[in-house]
Amino acid sequence: MTADAPRKSRPVRRIVLEVVGWLLLLAGAAAIFLPGPGLLLVVAGLAVLSKQYEWAERRLEPVKVMAFKSAADGVQTWPRIIASCAGALALAAIGVYWGIRPPAPDWWPLRDSWWLIGGWGTGATLILSSVIALGFIVYSFRRFRGIPDPEAAAERAAREDD
Repeated sequence: MTADAPRKSRPVRRIVLEVVGWLLLLAGAAAIFLPGPGLLLVVAGLAVLSKQYEWAERRLEPVKVMAFKSAADGVQTWPRIIASCAGALALAAIGVYWGIRPPAPDWWPLRDSWWLIGGWGTGATLILSSVIALGFIVYSFRRFRGIPDPEAAAERAAREDD
């Protein structure tokens, strides 16, 4: 089997995984530039595609290790935990503000219709990103807080997740 050849699986399952993986990857790439959980969607897309393609699996592994290391590092001190929680809550507040869509301020240089484009659709993705971030903070706290060697624990967690 070549490096990029699909692994053997049932045709319908393979097609569904293929479509879902590429949609997640494309949505994640778009959400990197638009409000939303872009990196999370990219990783999810790679995770789905890694079931079919070795190239996706190779690209996913270092991302998982780096993500677990960042998660472990982020909960080692209370200032980091508080800052992360504050950032996630600020993101939710921005999502609510975006959804409410107050009138454009006087300093806004474009037409008023360009102020906070997307309304509740965009606001909801920001709120969802906040909820996901808070969930990851809780997960990281429970998994990595108080561990003597958080970096080694993160590497083990990335390998166990396979």
